[in-house]
Amino acid sequence: MSNFIINGGNKLSGSIHTNSAKNSAIAILCSLLMIEGKTTLSNIPLIEEVNRIVEILISIGFKIKFDNNKLEIINDGKINLETIDKQAYQKTRVTILFIGALVHKYKNFLLPKVSGCKLGKRTVNPHIIALEHFGITVQKLKNNYSITHKQIKGADFTMYESGDTATENAILVAVLADGITKINLASSNYMVQDLCYFLNQAGAKIKGIGTTKLEITGVKKLSPVENYSIMPDPIESMAFISMAITTASKLTITGCPIEFLQLELEKLRIMGQKINISQTYKSLSGYFDLVDIEIIPSHLHALPDKIYGRPFPGLNIDNLPLFIPILTTAYGKTLVNDWVYENRAIYYTELNKLGAKITLLDPHRVIVTGPTKMKPTTINCPPALRPAVNLFIAMLAAKGESVLKNCYSIERGYANLCERLNKIGANIRRE
Repeated sequence: MSNFIINGGNKLSGSIHTNSAKNSAIAILCSLLMIEGKTTLSNIPLIEEVNRIVEILISIGFKIKFDNNKLEIINDGKINLETIDKQAYQKTRVTILFIGALVHKYKNFLLPKVSGCKLGKRTVNPHIIALEHFGITVQKLKNNYSITHKQIKGADFTMYESGDTATENAILVAVLADGITKINLASSNYMVQDLCYFLNQAGAKIKGIGTTKLEITGVKKLSPVENYSIMPDPIESMAFISMAITTASKLTITGCPIEFLQLELEKLRIMGQKINISQTYKSLSGYFDLVDIEIIPSHLHALPDKIYGRPFPGLNIDNLPLFIPILTTAYGKTLVNDWVYENRAIYYTELNKLGAKITLLDPHRVIVTGPTKMKPTTINCPPALRPAVNLFIAMLAAKGESVLKNCYSIERGYANLCERLNKIGANIRRE
């Protein structure tokens, strides 16, 4: 694991480009279990989470070749689950999508239980309940999931919870199920849309992309896709926005998928943040509107209301933590309600070690009082991606040398972060 030594207090300047979306890439990679032949994906983010999925796919028989940020993936149809890399599998929660991707190949199979960020109890019940509508039974064993079914038919149902990954699991089942599937209260978040567009290029028949009601007509098979480009990551865009504001820097973030940042930018506008937004242009896949966002140093005040995440089109649940460093620079008190995860709000109080004033009310809610001046310190990186990035951002603002230890959590989701930030004025080294 890397340690980041951050000499903070420097202004960032110029521009930084948004890399491709982690959550899109890993879901699309999981879907390749359903597609025999050679598929190529471009703009793959070179991050640890992608590396884990690649390791798993290779361990069960895939042939994969890297060429910079382009992947060539060959599935010859000879998948061997007995040789699966359990260590890599258990490091990433998205591997629960293997259930939906493999049910059309096997009627009875076992998969290891999943892990991922340590954010308290994260139920898989929304997945299990959704799959039951197709006639699929998922039984929780001590170390595995046992998956069984007889015949998979399309279904008309409402998601028990509008979760991103649970919706993706249902989609993977539906695209090859007999008949028509209608999914109500489906997540319409960015990674779900990107997965749907990719599957449609592979021959799926998905209607309603971008809405909470999907209609999917099952097809007999999916075909390989040549050079599908992964969309840019709105969460990375927001991380750079947070870095610019917290360090009082003038910075332009390019390639931002604006549809998935609009509410975040409106919250910032109400706080007094000055922002310039370019004209829209299309992503390389042609499916998403992008903009360049210029952040201008501003005097911020606390929001008049609490801030909280919710399923899209609400404020993105993964972007909510990135407001914490920003709120430490704003005059007044802000109530942050992170209702989704039991433990994530507790990690926010780690910023107090850097000089923040964050009061924990309960496992979901904190009050952030600002403005406060960040001071350097040494902290172990928490085992959760977004809270880890919060500490990293605060250290960028703290004048002097800070050390963030064991940064695997950050490297799961951000590629070459230190090198990219050093090019725009940061002073970071990795050891």
